[in-house]
Amino acid sequence: MPRPPLTQTDRTTVRYHQRASFDRDLAYSIIDEATVAHVGLIDRERPVVIPMLHARLGDRLYLHGSPATRLMRATKPAADICVTITVIDGLVLARSAFHHSANYRSVVMFGVTEPVSSVVERRKILEAYVDKIVPERRPHLRAMSDKEVRGTAVISIPIDEASVKTRVGGPVDEEEDYDLPIWAGVLPARTGYATPIPDPRNHPSLEVPAHVLGMTR
Repeated sequence: MPRPPLTQTDRTTVRYHQRASFDRDLAYSIIDEATVAHVGLIDRERPVVIPMLHARLGDRLYLHGSPATRLMRATKPAADICVTITVIDGLVLARSAFHHSANYRSVVMFGVTEPVSSVVERRKILEAYVDKIVPERRPHLRAMSDKEVRGTAVISIPIDEASVKTRVGGPVDEEEDYDLPIWAGVLPARTGYATPIPDPRNHPSLEVPAHVLGMTR
């Protein structure tokens, strides 16, 4: 059964409507693929945007950090925030500087934060963070202590008042420019990880585990 679409409001209306989507599954795929979310809020009557790791469980986006951080202080007990998540797929090189662009997929969402007070639920969410960033790593780790879980603040917002914006394809130049002897096209973007650098205090018998090496392929 298809999921209901994202809720369109005046805050989520996209000017270039041909690039807009309110498809929930598309939004979730972008959120899950991206590593960094930019969180915008008002703190002491001033705007601030904070880059953060994020995780999604179901229909909610989760953010975490020390209770002493700006975000956790500013959202206690609740705050209206904006979160932007972007994946860059390539640079679009046109025949004029004006028509250069980028291919991308992005989600912009708005919502009121809610704290996660349950230690059991907080542990589940923090484990989801590890699973998202480095799949298959968590079984190799020491389990988080209750003290560590209690010392980490977690907040969430519903993924509902949101929109997706994407660009695909090549450059769109002025018609008279297509005859110019200027190369144009798309430079695809790739993100990845290089050769792992071991901690010098690793046990001497340890080799780089398969789940870490797999991240570099």
